[in-house]
Amino acid sequence: MAEAHQAVAFQFTITPEGIDLQLSRQALGQIYRSGLRCWKKRLSRMKNRVLKGVYPASPSSWLFVVIVILATMYTQSDPSMGLITKIQEHLPLSAQGQTMVSALLFSTLLWLSLILALRFCLKVLLSYHRWMFEQHGRISTITKVWVSLVRLLSSRTPLLYSYQTSLPHLPVPAIRDTLERFLESVRPLQSPADFERVSRLAADFERTLGNRLQRYLKLKALWATNYVSDWWEEYVYLRGRSPIMVNSNYYGMDFLYVTPTSNQAARAGNTITALLLYRRKVNREELKPSRIPGTVIPLCAAQCERMFNTTRAPGEETDVLQHWQDSEFVAVYHRGRYYRLWVYRAGRLLSPREIQYQIQKILDDPSPPQAGEEKLGALTAGNRTPWARVRKQYFSSGVNKRSLDCIEKAAFFVSLDEQEEGMKGDDPEGNLDCYAKALLHGKCYDRWFDKSFSVVVFKNGKTGLNAEHSWADAPTVAHLWEFTLATDAFQLGYDIDGNCRGEVEHSLPPPQRLTWDIPPEAQVSESLAVAQALADDVDCHVFPFMEFGKGRMKKLKISPDAFIQLSLQLAYYRDRGGFCLTYEASMTRLFREGRTETVRSCSSESCAFVLALEDRVATLIQPIAVCLFRKAAEKHQNLYRLAMTGSGIDRHLFCLYVVSKYLGVDSPFLKEVLSEPWRLSTSQTPVQQMELFDLVNHPEFISLGGGFGPVADDGYGVSYIIVGENMVNFHVSCKHSCKETVSEREGLCVLQEMVLEGLFSKEHSKMITCMITFFFAL
Repeated sequence: MAEAHQAVAFQFTITPEGIDLQLSRQALGQIYRSGLRCWKKRLSRMKNRVLKGVYPASPSSWLFVVIVILATMYTQSDPSMGLITKIQEHLPLSAQGQTMVSALLFSTLLWLSLILALRFCLKVLLSYHRWMFEQHGRISTITKVWVSLVRLLSSRTPLLYSYQTSLPHLPVPAIRDTLERFLESVRPLQSPADFERVSRLAADFERTLGNRLQRYLKLKALWATNYVSDWWEEYVYLRGRSPIMVNSNYYGMDFLYVTPTSNQAARAGNTITALLLYRRKVNREELKPSRIPGTVIPLCAAQCERMFNTTRAPGEETDVLQHWQDSEFVAVYHRGRYYRLWVYRAGRLLSPREIQYQIQKILDDPSPPQAGEEKLGALTAGNRTPWARVRKQYFSSGVNKRSLDCIEKAAFFVSLDEQEEGMKGDDPEGNLDCYAKALLHGKCYDRWFDKSFSVVVFKNGKTGLNAEHSWADAPTVAHLWEFTLATDAFQLGYDIDGNCRGEVEHSLPPPQRLTWDIPPEAQVSESLAVAQALADDVDCHVFPFMEFGKGRMKKLKISPDAFIQLSLQLAYYRDRGGFCLTYEASMTRLFREGRTETVRSCSSESCAFVLALEDRVATLIQPIAVCLFRKAAEKHQNLYRLAMTGSGIDRHLFCLYVVSKYLGVDSPFLKEVLSEPWRLSTSQTPVQQMELFDLVNHPEFISLGGGFGPVADDGYGVSYIIVGENMVNFHVSCKHSCKETVSEREGLCVLQEMVLEGLFSKEHSKMITCMITFFFAL
């Protein structure tokens, strides 16, 4: 009851003389300091609104404009061409006062006009994308001038959201261009008869319904900030009724070789602290805006806004993303029990040692779960409609609503697992696979899959996270996780005993145990059965490839991403005997509120290279095969650039399909296009903050990246992260229920022997070995 007494700010008794108030100075002091922290945050937000509102100018530039105008007027000149005189006529002041006030008003108007002009110029400059299509080392004069102008207008240090209003809007591609690129992408995947049929459907669509849908889409593009993102969020993510576990959520892993401490509570303490420090930087907009690596080109930062204090609330037809401005606690799960852990005290962020102290209290708590509490999280892992109905019926009032609010309004969710994970023991590869499955779905009830992200801390100190996908894409979460790992290991650190640094205030109130009143008819077991069947069907394989990395690829003057995508095409062909529609995620954050676009990696050029490689006679002519390889790589790079610059295929067709549904018309062409399965779904996890990691002197601090589940039941999900110069980590997933996706391990040895027979030079044989090795290690 100690924490209950501390929560009371004052007590009162009624006496014959009146009401006798008994104030608690300690409680009132905490209320004062907490309120002071809130007001500081409000003032900081106001200051940031001003700074980013005038960017690329600065507030001090207003004074410069005023001084220039007054100095010009002092020389008996009128810089306003009569406007100052007209303003003076409407001011009921003395002559001197009229002159001064009218000059200030004119200077302010001129200053605001200059800001709008600078912002417009920056927007026009950021709309130029031809630089991306120029060859390395052959930059045109126009691009050199463009770079100089962008640097000039971006010379002032920006806040996180400073560029938002200067980013261009995503353009709507011409419908003919989209259809031509679509037909080009499906040509190598279809027979001549099927391709002729699809070509006729595309031509009919363009001639009849397409232009009508395009007009509506252009109207939306004029009105909305981004013509894709809101529909993509709603129809691809929030309206999905199947489980988001495995199907939508994805995971991120810890360091491969290093575990900074084996103390579970200490690792949780530092990890929670690092995440909250990142949230502080986001709230204060102290993070540098993300940019295209090696350039000054900014990327949209809108996805950072809902990173914390966010949950996905289920609905019967569509889910809703709920975001709160702030939260001073995190939700913690351990051994079937839920807790609310306050991470602030009187406006002060708890030290890592204090959070470790609180986490240890949770770990040492011997109390059992309440009835129905242990597997409650399975509701978030099953189908969405049953969860929405249960939430409405049993969690809309009373103790259940209060406890659910604590989870949903928490900054994020923390799961303290009882098992150990990581690359360990006699079977490190198999243990890495178990590690991936533990993060992807766990026990199906020990994660809260609706939270924007859930942090998992295992018993041996390994960590990871599971992220919900609708609010943001993987690069945003990867940026957060890079910061967290680096801050944990290199800044916060641990003492020689593996504990967090800092002092402990032992008078901290203990974590608050959440209470529930869950009836047996709450359908938790039904959701768990659905989720468990899905989890048991997923097969994950994590494969660190260390023979070589992007260093050797760059020496061959090949894009590392194109290199890996071509390796995937070769591996899939040798695994399945054919080609398939391939999905590679590309970001469109060059545009405001941009998210992703699809790169259709399987092209005519990539198929030609793979088929040539399979022809043992053709591969004897090494220059021809190498030429085909480079041609395929250049084609892939061009497709990637088109997707990044708003000239992709799939988002445009998706939006046209949405418009057709709103109009109540059917399009056989769009219906067929959007029903095609992505049997090979791929994504690269970017490394964005290399300045945080010294991989030269500390190569052991290599990240494993993260992965996701397969998109199609008979397909693969492949995620990869290029770490340093000599390593690529792959995450491959498929389903046990599809026998065609279970690759034979012994196939690896046969393929390696074929490649190393001398069909290529030593350099190229190693290059092709890389292409086939990881995939056949499933």
